[in-house]
Amino acid sequence: MYNRKGSAESEMSASSAKKFIKKPATLHLISVTQVPENTNCLACSDDGAYLSLGHSRGLSVWSASSLDCEAEWLQDRIEITSIHMTRISETGYLLGTIDEMGVARVFVYNLESLYCFSVINMVDDVSKRSVCLYFELCKGGEHGAIIMRFNSEITLEIYYFPAQDWLRELKDPKISSNMKWSAIVRVNRVNPSTAITTTLPNILSNFLVLDDTSEPPRHCTPHFLKRCGQSCGKIKAKPGSPVSVCFWWTGSHNLLYLLLSKTAKAKQDPEPTPLILWPNASEILCSAVSTCTRFIAVGLSNGLLCVWDRLSSSPLPVSGVSTDSAFVRLHFVDYWPACDDNSQLLTAGDVHLVTLCESGAIHVVSTGRGVATDTEQLSPRPKDSSDLPTVITSVPFLQGLSLVVCRNGNMFLQDVVNKATVCVLYLPAHHVLATPCNPIYALNVKQRILFICADQEPLPGTSFLDDEESQTRLLILRFEEHDTMKPYVFSHPESPWQQKPGVTGEEACNLYFQQRALSMDERHKAITQTWKRLRCATTM
Repeated sequence: MYNRKGSAESEMSASSAKKFIKKPATLHLISVTQVPENTNCLACSDDGAYLSLGHSRGLSVWSASSLDCEAEWLQDRIEITSIHMTRISETGYLLGTIDEMGVARVFVYNLESLYCFSVINMVDDVSKRSVCLYFELCKGGEHGAIIMRFNSEITLEIYYFPAQDWLRELKDPKISSNMKWSAIVRVNRVNPSTAITTTLPNILSNFLVLDDTSEPPRHCTPHFLKRCGQSCGKIKAKPGSPVSVCFWWTGSHNLLYLLLSKTAKAKQDPEPTPLILWPNASEILCSAVSTCTRFIAVGLSNGLLCVWDRLSSSPLPVSGVSTDSAFVRLHFVDYWPACDDNSQLLTAGDVHLVTLCESGAIHVVSTGRGVATDTEQLSPRPKDSSDLPTVITSVPFLQGLSLVVCRNGNMFLQDVVNKATVCVLYLPAHHVLATPCNPIYALNVKQRILFICADQEPLPGTSFLDDEESQTRLLILRFEEHDTMKPYVFSHPESPWQQKPGVTGEEACNLYFQQRALSMDERHKAITQTWKRLRCATTM
């Protein structure tokens, strides 16, 4: 994601990869086992050891290697529709789920047993219950971000989960179904009105755009952020764990920011205001955070793409994407050449983003500090609606690649850096994607595997006699087993600014001015080329 010139190994990998992008290769997924009836969602633990499945009878945890069922939580008339899973100890995992009625639950899987520790929004009177729209656990499981809706009101709630206390309580030999576990703590509750009273630096107050609150927002989009330089003050957190959360409301111009805590706020201040605000000139349509969480990107309604560098506390060049429709989704593409030392952290480097528009067109934006922004169309607007992408996401263990899944079931991997299709993914014979408009899939980053659900169709000349024979199967693709993929496979390095002492404000300024001096020739060349294009345009 940083300077490509800084890593000879990455250059060799990119050079080797070019041999495979002239003609897309073909990779075949393998059908391995049947999944529970009406499986709605899959999630892999962040250490790659387990696969969790939400279905019409509850929740199951499988071994990601053997695909054996290790534990189940089965309940009649409870259909799990969303699931997230993270490791909290050597043998413990935290799971956050949502069911079809919008009820959020927290589970712990430990030593082949699955326990329900908390039902977050369950009340006796259904008419008074908030509906959970979104539930994400941070890495390590200490905090969760939950979007709740009650009537027309949308709120963002941040919870602290006493996971380590729960693990100690599980060692009690007198465990029973009526045991009282340590309580979860709601540490923040924020609604859209807080944007009006948000505290922000004076320099940003000149650009603050007050959101029109006449129409209630339909949703909120949060992102957990790990430590980056000195931006989090004296907040203590485990290495790799988040220390803050940024978020924005539908229809808003402003990106908000909150520090995470483990204790509830005073009762007289139930809705604390965000600490930092990043205002934008136009409405935010979508957002993304890089894997290392150093960079935050927002796509705006005026076709501009803005990227904020948290380490230097400054934006990268604003990019304009020429498109005939609005942004729908964007994501960073993992590209991780190595940094030799701390002095290279703020030097010029490429940041690659992929944007999906309402029309189905896909664009690639490459930008960086002190370099000219490059915007190209990766694929045009589909002529047939069946070719519209339903999934487009970065593959964290494949250098520079994005996975694309279309409505018609077509799947392929695209090399974003070299603007080419690397390979096409095929299902086994007589299989179709279970839900092409919303594919049920998960990526195992540690084992470098794609899991995806597909329906098995009857063989020619035969028909299914009963529902039991009409199976939904789990398909897998192990990328490391294919020579085509080997040049792209890589492991994430540790982010140096998260492992070393934070960069102070003075150091950040010095490095920034050093970078500006080093990039002067390149910036001058870009300006000269721009003036040449303008002269040509005026003489035509």
